[in-house]
Amino acid sequence: MPNTIGRRAFFVSDRTGITAEMLGHSLLSQFEGIPFREVTLPFVDSVERAQEAVRQIERAGDEDGIRPLVFSTLVAPDVRQVISQVNALFLDCFQVFISPMEKELGVSHTLEIGRSHRVRDTNEYHARIEAVNFVLSHDDGVSTKELVSADLVLVGVSRCGKTPTCLYLGLQYGIRAANYPLIPEDFRDMKLPPRLDKFRKKLFGLTIQPERLAQIRHERRPNSNYAQLDNCRYEIDRAEMLMRQEGIPFLDTTHSSIEELAATILHRSGIQRRVY
Repeated sequence: MPNTIGRRAFFVSDRTGITAEMLGHSLLSQFEGIPFREVTLPFVDSVERAQEAVRQIERAGDEDGIRPLVFSTLVAPDVRQVISQVNALFLDCFQVFISPMEKELGVSHTLEIGRSHRVRDTNEYHARIEAVNFVLSHDDGVSTKELVSADLVLVGVSRCGKTPTCLYLGLQYGIRAANYPLIPEDFRDMKLPPRLDKFRKKLFGLTIQPERLAQIRHERRPNSNYAQLDNCRYEIDRAEMLMRQEGIPFLDTTHSSIEELAATILHRSGIQRRVY
């Protein structure tokens, strides 16, 4: 019977699978309308594990009635050789780029497993961990004592996506991001909270469509006024009016991924990315 619930795509790695997932998922997203079921096979670091992975992938092909896709970031030649024989579309993510780079640079690549995600610089690693700690300590307006050392302060109504965006900025880029909620009291006065006034240059706003906000809030507090669509419309309308009044740039989070939001915020605010 032909597959009707999605073609399986396997991300095979000798370490965590993060690189294979990121590259493979990005490529799959270009094929709109085709459903995929993504499966990660990490720590395939021996011939025996590679053989088991081949069996799993080929079982999936037999079950689905169509051969899977395999995205590989394997380094060891013997392990890669086993996986490359699988009855699937085998895509070696490293070799696509490594061979041309070797020719251009005039040197051979370093044959070492897990190199792309190791801690290369201890100071940089600790800076990123400190950024995450900063985000957690300055979530939802809990503390404003150290906002002077923040790189960025996100503002917006409750549940519009401030916390996950801040966490991604801290973990991925080492950005010290705080967030502060805009609440009904702010809308009555139509003024920024006084404690944020001196950090205007660090402020960036998030907004969201009322229907989506009501859905999210209903999951948190069912049947509350907080989650009612009319209340969500009011808060968003006033928050956007306040941000325009105060000259705070803002983004709509409704249809954007965390990755896209983070990249756009850094670009528009002029904050330098720190890639680890």
